[in-house]
Amino acid sequence: MPVIECDVAEARERLADAGVDVQDGNTDHERWRATHGGATAVAYDDKVVVQGGSPEAIEALLREEGGRAHVYFDGACRGNPGPAAVGWVIVTDGGIVTEGGERIGRATNNQAEYEALTKALEVARDFGFDTVEVRGDSELIVKQVRGEYDANDPQLREHRVTVRELLAGFDDWTLTHVPREINERADELANDALDDD
Repeated sequence: MPVIECDVAEARERLADAGVDVQDGNTDHERWRATHGGATAVAYDDKVVVQGGSPEAIEALLREEGGRAHVYFDGACRGNPGPAAVGWVIVTDGGIVTEGGERIGRATNNQAEYEALTKALEVARDFGFDTVEVRGDSELIVKQVRGEYDANDPQLREHRVTVRELLAGFDDWTLTHVPREINERADELANDALDDD
């Protein structure tokens, strides 16, 4: 449940300017509440709490534009190819902004890693970040995207093009290979999504 510390009057104006219907709060402590994109924002004196399964759209409107995020991604696969899932975590200096995992059907390990990177970048973009420091534990994917390795597989080439297009949408970005233990939460989220029936 994201908590955004902000000027709640300005946040209300930003939502109203974006066409979101903002209502008065339901209790004496609530200043206002608004629902948008599958989530509800509730304002208190100096913060807004976002509830719901898809907070990205409303949180992007509430956040001041820009900012830097650390983006972690991981793909998981049972068999190669086999049932696959992705996990991602978006972190700022204030803590975890959002995280998630979802099944993607059948894929190879490398396809799952690319799908995870794509999803993580889309989420970071939707939150309005302008700088991303991306980290993953797949050396192959990181080096292919950075141009250090060729992508001989046609599907992986397509994924690489998609990822580069997403990265081009940020003012600045880095992509770094990290050990698995640094990427543990994204890995856990991908595997949890695979385990969910």
